[in-house]
Amino acid sequence: MADPLRHEITQRELRNDSGAIMRGVERGESYTITRNGTPIGRLIPLRRRTFVAREQVMATFATAAVVDPDRLRADLDDGIDQDPFDREW
Repeated sequence: MADPLRHEITQRELRNDSGAIMRGVERGESYTITRNGTPIGRLIPLRRRTFVAREQVMATFATAAVVDPDRLRADLDDGIDQDPFDREW
């Protein structure tokens, strides 16, 4: 099933209707630009940052695992000190 927010447009349509196309991008629509029937590029909306209330963030992290910084550091150091060629097969 085709995505209703994706459109195929020609290079000429991009040039002649750029205002309408840019408004479409602002609404979340994506465009495949073609030249002589061959796709040559994509015009896609950028992901916008979403505000998340502090309370929601804190509630999410409240159930996260507790990290022991000393143990984490030791584990990272052990991984870095490994010789990748010193393996028993």
